[in-house]
This record gives sequence, structure tokens and C-alpha cells, in this order.
Amino acid sequence: MTVLDELPVPAAGASAHVVSALGPLVSAEATAEAPGTALEPDDLEQAVWVRLLERLDGDGPPPDTARWVRTAVRAEARRARRTAARELPYTTDPSTDRAGDPACTPERAVLRAERRRTLRAAVARTPGNCPRLLTAMLSPQDPTYREIAGTLGISQGSLGPMRSRCLGCLRRMLAAEVAAPEHLGKER
Repeated sequence: MTVLDELPVPAAGASAHVVSALGPLVSAEATAEAPGTALEPDDLEQAVWVRLLERLDGDGPPPDTARWVRTAVRAEARRARRTAARELPYTTDPSTDRAGDPACTPERAVLRAERRRTLRAAVARTPGNCPRLLTAMLSPQDPTYREIAGTLGISQGSLGPMRSRCLGCLRRMLAAEVAAPEHLGKER
């Protein structure tokens, strides 16, 4: 026996019967699941009602209506979380994309660009195959070791030690150019 069978069918029809019988359950389940989703409880509840009405038109009422409602609410909540994780806000002006973010001030953008230029210049001054290796590793395409080894024409097994040597050389070059502050703010 389902929740729908327990109530008398009003003269207004089956849809009014369904709403009156399942309304409190759908509302309670949607309210419980909504904080973990990107939806308001009313939106979640509406999505479940649509699924239930589609179900009633096709297969008829589910055998265990209360269980079906709980499962449907959780399924809609999961769908909403997946959708929210994939969606990004659309902005027409890239300069307002992260307007409230203090890390996006013009001064910080200039400093980041200067750091990138300094790094690229230091990479170009490294000895041997290091400029090619480090440039490949800094690539925005994020190539794998296999792709880098193929591009450089070296074995994949020698890529790790070569990378280590090149990064050590780059680290020493940059440390010599930028005086790091010591303890209590003194420079070395």
C-alpha cells in the first residue's frame, strides 16, 4: 500500500490527490537536501514534481511512493551539484571577471608578468639542453614526460635526472639574482 492509496481521492482529480498526499514529504525532503546543492528548496521540489508527473503519465504511480520521492529528491540534488560544479558564470567583460578579487589588481598583474619575464629570461640562460627542457615543462599544454622526451629526442628515463639538474641550475641562478631576506629582515 502506498501513500497515495491511504488518502481518499478528491473530486478535483488525481493530480490534486497526488499533491495533497505527497506535498509534505516532497517539501521536507527538498528542504533537507537543498543546502548541499546549488538550488533553493522550492526549485528542488519543483524538479521532483516534474519527474513525478512524467512518471505518472508514463508508467503510473511507483509501487513505493515515499521511497520513490526520497530517491528522486536525492537524484535531483546530485544532478544540481554536478551541474553547478561544471557551470561557470558568464561575463562579457574579462576585466570584470574577478573584480572583487584583491589578487587581480593592476599592480599584481604587473608583478606576475614581471616574474614570468624574469623566469623565462633565466631559463634562456641555462646551459646545454636545459632551456629546451624547461621551456617544454613550462608549456601551457602541460605535456607528459613521454611527450617531452619525444620532443627533445631523449629517453624518458633520463628526463628526471636532467630535469633535476636543470631546476637546480635555475634555482642557483635566480637565488644569485634576487637577494633573499634573512631572519629579521636582513639581506644576504
